[in-house]
Amino acid sequence: MAEEFTLAPMRRLLKRFGELRVSVEASEELRRAVGEYGERIARAAVAHALREGRRTVLARDVKAAREEVEGGR
Repeated sequence: MAEEFTLAPMRRLLKRFGELRVSVEASEELRRAVGEYGERIARAAVAHALREGRRTVLARDVKAAREEVEGGR
């Protein structure tokens, strides 16, 4: 899943919070983390839509999935 994201946006995201150099390894690790998190959200969103008998994932499914994955923060 993580391979679907390119490294450049990960690098920019890290650099946004400080003018530091960013290693390729750091960008790759962030890509893995974002990919894993996104996969958990996507799976939960699809499950939510299916539970409601729909074939379309809606924004509310993603919001519900996010709350489920994050534990209601």
